[in-house]
Amino acid sequence: MSGDWPELDWAAWRGTAQHLHLMTQVAGKIRLAGTPWLNHSWHVVLYPTARGLTTGPIPFPDATLQLDFDLVSSHLTLATGEAIEQIDLAPGSIADFYAAVMAALDRLGVSVSIVTKPSELPDAAPFPEDTAHRPYDADAARRFHRALLSAERVFQKFRTGFLGKASPVHFFWGSFDLAATRFSGRSAPRHPGGFPGLPDDVTCEAYSHEEASAGFWPGTDAFPRAAFYAYTYPALDGYGDAAIPAPAYWESAMGEFILDYDDVRAAPDPEAMLLGFLQATYAAAADLGNWDRAALECAPGVPRRPRQV
Repeated sequence: MSGDWPELDWAAWRGTAQHLHLMTQVAGKIRLAGTPWLNHSWHVVLYPTARGLTTGPIPFPDATLQLDFDLVSSHLTLATGEAIEQIDLAPGSIADFYAAVMAALDRLGVSVSIVTKPSELPDAAPFPEDTAHRPYDADAARRFHRALLSAERVFQKFRTGFLGKASPVHFFWGSFDLAATRFSGRSAPRHPGGFPGLPDDVTCEAYSHEEASAGFWPGTDAFPRAAFYAYTYPALDGYGDAAIPAPAYWESAMGEFILDYDDVRAAPDPEAMLLGFLQATYAAAADLGNWDRAALECAPGVPRRPRQV
């Protein structure tokens, strides 16, 4: 589905997005409980797939578990090497979804205890107490999935042009966004923390090294539209004044460059516009931060062609 950039109207699918966000948090916390800590919380993420999102294999003492959100057929699969369980993605409460997931794990013989308080969502009820009925628009979830795959394709291409330390292209269930991060190789000042719903020690570990990060989120009530973003840690003097090609713009309240998803999907070449945004925001960060660009960068990857050394 190259070039598939469907409409994402936050107001129209807000309830479904929030429902799906919480469902991915349940799965993500199961991964968190079973996976050894990896720098920058990379061990907790989900990964886009051709059908939705996956935890990848989670090592538990008696079994390897994997959870897969199939956003095309609207179900969650929980699988070990011996058995499979499925749960429909449908309207209902998070309390019922959480109970169904835990019951499925019990039938699979996987024992796990998770923190049921949602992460990065201030004032959210614990999963077993969230009995509010929530919608689930399967078509909206499929549109989000297609947009996610289109964005991920460009992010993966962008990632091939960097030799230094870089994150995978992955999906954070806490903030419900796709992200990719490049690092200068130097340590960063200790982060002050203070993010709602996120322990300070997690934040400090996540931002332990200088970085230029970019990502894609489908919207929030505070920022009610889908958008791509880019920022640095630590914040760099003059970064907001960098000459980033329009229609991208600096959002001073957030301290990030923003490229609205609707501008990308309306462009004659959406992939080129997004790739240009990723490259320009990174280059500004690397130049202002005095990164060793000659040592860190390389030509973008080409299928079946090894990088020349």
